[in-house]
Amino acid sequence: MNDNSAQLVKLLEQIAPNLYLQVFIIILLFLIAAKIVDILISRYIRRLLKKTKISFDDQLLNIFHRPIFVSIILFGLMLATNQMKFPYAVHFVTTGIIKTVAILLWAKAGYQFLSLVIDVFSRDQSRFSLIQKRTQPLFINFVLILDVAIALYFIFLAWNINVTAWMASAGIAGLAISFAAKDTLANLFAGVFIMADAPYKLKDMIVLESGERGQVTHIGIRSTRILTRDDVEITLPNSIMGNVKIINEAGGPSEKYRIRIKVGVAYGSDIDNVHGVLLDVARNHSSVCNYPLPRVRFRSFGNSSLDHELLCWVEQPVLRGRVTHELNTDIYKRFIAENIEIPFPQRELHFKLDKSASKHSLQERVSP
Repeated sequence: MNDNSAQLVKLLEQIAPNLYLQVFIIILLFLIAAKIVDILISRYIRRLLKKTKISFDDQLLNIFHRPIFVSIILFGLMLATNQMKFPYAVHFVTTGIIKTVAILLWAKAGYQFLSLVIDVFSRDQSRFSLIQKRTQPLFINFVLILDVAIALYFIFLAWNINVTAWMASAGIAGLAISFAAKDTLANLFAGVFIMADAPYKLKDMIVLESGERGQVTHIGIRSTRILTRDDVEITLPNSIMGNVKIINEAGGPSEKYRIRIKVGVAYGSDIDNVHGVLLDVARNHSSVCNYPLPRVRFRSFGNSSLDHELLCWVEQPVLRGRVTHELNTDIYKRFIAENIEIPFPQRELHFKLDKSASKHSLQERVSP
């Protein structure tokens, strides 16, 4: 009991010598004090906060309004209990219940406050990149576990339970569990880092180090799932995903994906016409982006062809296969219409009769 409480008790003993009257006055005074605080918060402070543009202060007031009101009443009940001079067992149980109610009340308020702070941080990606909408449940669950652990610690203290033995037992149990579930824990921590670092996100097209290519359909605590173009789902533990090379085709500043169409034309072709046809095919395709503009590159003088490459962009990597097919089809048709030859390897066989031998010798020559 602090000095102010002791002075209040002494004043009550002078005013009302009857013990039960003193207890009644203590409870009544603290009920009145709680009601005054409640009126101040509800009518005046809330009215001031409504004038601000942000909603954080209003939510903060909603969280702590009730705990403050109830805590004042509980403090009065604690003083009244001390004043009653109950037997030790009754006093111990009564004060333990009051302390437990107060601890649970403020534990709930603390959890709501920290959840609100995490939600606010998740909206400011420029300053708090680690806390995002997809990682928000992880931090909220961590706060819940921490809040429950702290609440249990203070409840044990309120009931004079030796916490040291419990903490030692929990440490031994945690060590045993960590050894037994090391793979699960590795996947758990890798999942947290994947969600925080975000090397890929849902609906991204990724290429694994082993060559599989697919769209990310699920990022969980334990594993990541991708759906290939053959509608085959691949599930990989996060511990593996966090330690291999992954190509994210939807990464970078934009989800656009560049398609490369390689085509060769015969020597002697009008390459200006070839370039014009390739660009015209790309510009007339509905799925090809207008920005960046399609372009053609003359790559090399091949063994049997002049090697060109048409470069154009599509909105999403998932369109790569279909658009490549359609562009190849359109290019082939236009080359036929424009009399542009696409060379291909040809094999010529020449027979020569050897008069000094009883059999024919075969000579081969490969020409374009």
